[in-house]
Order: sequence, then structure tokens, then C-alpha cells
Amino acid sequence: MNDCLPDRIQQILEEGKRCQAKLPVQGPTGPTGPTGPATIAVGLTSTSTPGTAATVTNTGTNQAAVLNFSIPAGATGPTGPTGPTGIGTTGPTGATGPTGATGPTGATGPSGTGATGPTGPTGASVNFSIGNVTTGAPGSTATATITGTAPNLFLNLTIPAGATGPTGASGPTGASGPTGPSGATGPSGATGPTGPSVTGPTGPTGPSVTGPTGPTGPTGPTGP
Repeated sequence: MNDCLPDRIQQILEEGKRCQAKLPVQGPTGPTGPTGPATIAVGLTSTSTPGTAATVTNTGTNQAAVLNFSIPAGATGPTGPTGPTGIGTTGPTGATGPTGATGPTGATGPSGTGATGPTGPTGASVNFSIGNVTTGAPGSTATATITGTAPNLFLNLTIPAGATGPTGASGPTGASGPTGPSGATGPSGATGPTGPSVTGPTGPTGPSVTGPTGPTGPTGPTGP
């Protein structure tokens, strides 16, 4: 039927077919893929001063958790006893053998690159949350355990308590309360024993003075 059309119409139809073959074809946008799984990874594990509190921090996100642990070091154990000295004599030193010739260096083999394996299937999402947090004895080792069943997992922590702090300063003395009433007079005690009798020493005799004989005078007083 195209043979009956004018040459111009035939030319236009041919150009339209060629243009239609060059147009790009774009299909509809596909659905959004499933959300990737949440991951839990252990980051840095450091050792802190003995007696300090253990810490766990998440430096990642809720979908990609990265846990950093800081665990206090344990106390230094006692030094073990020194083992006994071994018995035996040192054998004589053998003669030095001759140095062998250096062999030739072999050629470097080619580097092989394996093909990339296929992407694994999407794993189930994990619901990760904090479980039980308990306080251990001061100086004990901090522990972290994971319980539950995937996808619901729980992180349980045991963190040692800190050492007892120093005693605080004494508070100020309070004001004195009012004086209470006087109590009743108690009964009189028993009479104590009589003390010993003490006689003082005899005083010295006074000098004898002979005067002229006069009338007999009165008798003088007796000296002490």
C-alpha cells in the first residue's frame, strides 16, 4: 500500500520510524528494597585503673551499634615461688660450619584476583536493648552478657561499686539546751573511821640561871 503514496509521505513515514527507534525507553520505578538489618559490633576494649567503674558506650547508631567497653584492671596477684635450679653441665661449643652459597632469587609470581561472590540474603532485623544492670562488689570484675533469642537480644551488665569515700568534716556544735530541774537529795553516807592520834615531840629544856639568893619567889611556869 506504501507504493501508492506520494514520495514525500513515504519519506516522512521512513524518518518517523528511524526517530522512534532512537528514543530511549524507561520503565516504571521499582519498589523500595527492604531495610537492612541492625548490626552489633564490639569496638574498643580498654583497661582502666583498678577500683574504677566499668563503662559501656555506643559510638554507632541504633541500626549499627558499636559498643566500646572500659573494664578496670584486676589487682596484682602475689609473686609465685622461685623454681629449683636445673642440674646439668654445659656441653662444649661445636665448631662453626662453613657459610653456604646464596641461591638465586626466584621470579615473582603473578597476583591472582578471585571473582566477587554473590551477595547473601537479607538477614532478620535485630531488636537490641539493655537488660539487667546490677552492682558488683567493690574491686570485682565488670561483666557484660547477651541473653534472649534473635531478633530480641538483651545486654546485661554487672558493674562493681566504687570505693567508700573519705569521712566528711564534723558539723558545728548545736546550741546548749535549757538546764533541767535539780534532782532530790540523796541519803547521807556512812560515817568514816576515826583518824589516828598523833603526839607532838617534847620541847627543849630552858637554861638554868643562878642569881643572887633573894627572897623565895613564886614558882615559875613549867616549860613546854
